[in-house]
Amino acid sequence: MFQEFKVIKTRCETALSRSGLPGLDYALNPYVGCSHACIYCYARLYTRNRDVGGNWGRIILVKENIVDVLRREVVKYQRGVVGIGTVTDAYQPVEAVYKLTRRSLEVLLRHGFHASIQTKNPLVLRDMDLLVTHRDLVDVGFTITTLDYRASIQIEPHAPPPNARLKALEKLVEEKIASWIFYGPIIPGINSDPDTVRSMVEIAKKLNIVLYYDVLHVKSFMNTPTHPLYNYIEKTRRERWRIMELIETECKRQKVTCRTGFSEM
Repeated sequence: MFQEFKVIKTRCETALSRSGLPGLDYALNPYVGCSHACIYCYARLYTRNRDVGGNWGRIILVKENIVDVLRREVVKYQRGVVGIGTVTDAYQPVEAVYKLTRRSLEVLLRHGFHASIQTKNPLVLRDMDLLVTHRDLVDVGFTITTLDYRASIQIEPHAPPPNARLKALEKLVEEKIASWIFYGPIIPGINSDPDTVRSMVEIAKKLNIVLYYDVLHVKSFMNTPTHPLYNYIEKTRRERWRIMELIETECKRQKVTCRTGFSEM
């Protein structure tokens, strides 16, 4: 579905920031805001720009000088694992125009940094040449919250459809790129049913990859009657552990490695 949004060019002082996420040393986000406009996205709370946070999905800041800043930093910083798109999707539609993610990847990989990418967008396949050439320095995870297009539209109104994400993930595995699937956030009553759980685990089984999962973390912006997730808050709090047990049981049954995606944020 087409999404209208405003693009504003801005400049940044730093490209790499220290990351507190498991397995990551640094984070790199070429854009602020995300046109996928997922209704659950926590990133709006960690965005300093109030206009972007308050108009989530409708304003995108493009850090036009981030590649130049990154070139200076990679020769000073110790090599490590860089999470690409830890706050907003680095392969959202504006990347097709500005190519900041691709150009940043070129710099990172050339200097021996490991790039860990998480996305919802098959646009990542555009950069398959880089990924294949540097297989030992990249991994890519696809967020797939549901295989039901109608449910996806409900919670991720402008993100690529689930089947497109799945096909892109299959292509990455086919090309022997280290890959994983992120099933989350899991929202009771939308994408927590046993059939969805079983299907997600089956994907990981078929592709022989790790399944990360995460139940919705209730945030302040959801706690208003006008928010689409308001009526799911109490159910989420009640059913969190039951859902986690269901997933762990299904992973054991199918002999799939599964891990929780985040600690309580």
